[in-house]
Amino acid sequence: MGNREDLLAGARHCLEEKGYLRTTVRDIATASGVSMAAIGYHFGSREALLNQALFAAMEEWAAGSGRLTGEGETAGERYADTWDRKIRDFGETRWLWLASVEAFVHAQSSPELLAILAEGQRRNRRMVAAALRGVPQEEVSEADVRALGSMHIALLSGVMVQTLTDPEQAPDGRELLQGLRSMVELLES
Repeated sequence: MGNREDLLAGARHCLEEKGYLRTTVRDIATASGVSMAAIGYHFGSREALLNQALFAAMEEWAAGSGRLTGEGETAGERYADTWDRKIRDFGETRWLWLASVEAFVHAQSSPELLAILAEGQRRNRRMVAAALRGVPQEEVSEADVRALGSMHIALLSGVMVQTLTDPEQAPDGRELLQGLRSMVELLES
């Protein structure tokens, strides 16, 4: 690996061990075996390096997260199973979700980071809506992106926070499915 890749690996290690806000330039340099000056040369700042490492980890998670697949099951069962996998992931990759919350908090005073996170949310809404509809992203309607994608991202964020805060009481996939069905019943009555 070159210095750039070493720095990304070191930053990811620091995110896993210390989180987003507590990681220093010195921590990254030590973890990567690269000089502190190399961070500025390759990334411009500690924040830019941490952002790139965090976004790469989130993309890796998204690529490996469960899709709504399964043979012989109902759409509801597939959805509940997908949630169970995501909830397990929240526990297994706790560092990733805590770092993402820290980055969100930091973004409130960093317009550049806030813009990056907002763009990521827009992409994720489309990706999620397409996955739920079972169509390619370019075929999902803007109405589904705004409604279905936004609703699912809101649910994802809320379940993630519940799981990180109180994992024993966080809902599972079947409870989420039942909650959505109950909400639809309430809204249609």
